[in-house]
Amino acid sequence: MDSPSSSSSSTFKRRTSHLRLALHPLLSVRTGLPHPFFPRTLLHYHLLTEAELDSLAHFYHQRTPTKSSFAYPAPVVSQWRKDANIEVKRRRFGRFVGLRGCESPVRGVAEEETMRREMERWVDEKVRKGLRAEEEREMWRSKGFW
Repeated sequence: MDSPSSSSSSTFKRRTSHLRLALHPLLSVRTGLPHPFFPRTLLHYHLLTEAELDSLAHFYHQRTPTKSSFAYPAPVVSQWRKDANIEVKRRRFGRFVGLRGCESPVRGVAEEETMRREMERWVDEKVRKGLRAEEEREMWRSKGFW
């Protein structure tokens, strides 16, 4: 049976391997060249800034509609909004370049905040239980039972 550390090590290796996946850049239909900041790996994709996402959308004619906008396999020009938050832009760009999992809607900020609070409560509870268990073990040790 795997120990918790070997299981988390295996999960870590799997996730880092996933983030190392190479992305092949799209070429501009006008110039035939890729954007200089096109993400080279899935990790780079997740690290794109909002300004870089806007620049990529502009370069690939997805920010402002032109006759070139719909020459790409999965155009998102009708959905690109400059005032959208970075996660929406990241998902739209991911959909544009063909990444799986970018089709579903993005959770709202309130839902993300609720999930974060629930996770923090869960972690706090686990820590409290661990501290209580350690205090109890220490009490029994002090009485000579362990």
